[in-house]
Amino acid sequence: MTQANTKFGRLFLVPAPLDFGCDEDIDLQQVMPMGTISAAANITHWVCENAKTTRAYLKRIDACTPLKASIQTQTIVELPRQVHKKGDHLGSFDAKPLLTTALEGEDMGLVSEAGMPAVADPGSSVVRAAHELGIQVIPLIGPVSLLLALASSGLNGQNFAFVGYLPQEPQDRARRIKELEQYALKSGQTQLFIETPYRNAALWSSLVQTLQPGSRLAFSSGLTLTSAVNQSSTTQQWRKLPLGQMPEGLNNQTPAVFAIGV
Repeated sequence: MTQANTKFGRLFLVPAPLDFGCDEDIDLQQVMPMGTISAAANITHWVCENAKTTRAYLKRIDACTPLKASIQTQTIVELPRQVHKKGDHLGSFDAKPLLTTALEGEDMGLVSEAGMPAVADPGSSVVRAAHELGIQVIPLIGPVSLLLALASSGLNGQNFAFVGYLPQEPQDRARRIKELEQYALKSGQTQLFIETPYRNAALWSSLVQTLQPGSRLAFSSGLTLTSAVNQSSTTQQWRKLPLGQMPEGLNNQTPAVFAIGV
């Protein structure tokens, strides 16, 4: 274990609002404390998923409290495309070169497009590199969709797992759903997963057709927005909807979190 060096800058994990890709923009001060917004406003060096969306986010922060430096003069570095496609949690990507500024004494920020970076998003390699280099890591308070969805699902919040994305191919997806359901029934562990919004309909149909009648299926969509929807019921109840119809609040445009359990 490497002790944090006080001469180095710090790495702040900056949460972003959950309205990315949604029609509605939430007021930042409704979903994040002013302390988080102020801390983000003082950062001038960033590692991110997408520079364009990060600049848009900084503009929203600036509307709440002035940025330390103009957006045009901020240093914003994107994680490599390979990290987005394959993930960076297995140690295949060396993020140490991205933290040179922190080693020189400047604070840095890690941000994703929505929610907490490195949780259901890239960035764990940057956090791991910071620990290995002796750079202090400071997570800031903000929305985390997985925990909000879990809390509102009525499923087991004492034992749960996030399993990422399910397979795209129908047969593989159904097989994976059965595996997760069996483990949930056996262990009581809630299984959380997400999908690209435009595949929500296909995933929902597969879930309703594959799960056992007594298994509980929950979803949360548009979390923190005024249009947010949280619903939880047994598969038997969900099957009462017309074939191919998604429940109200679930669509192919808005990000959602799904959960199965008992």
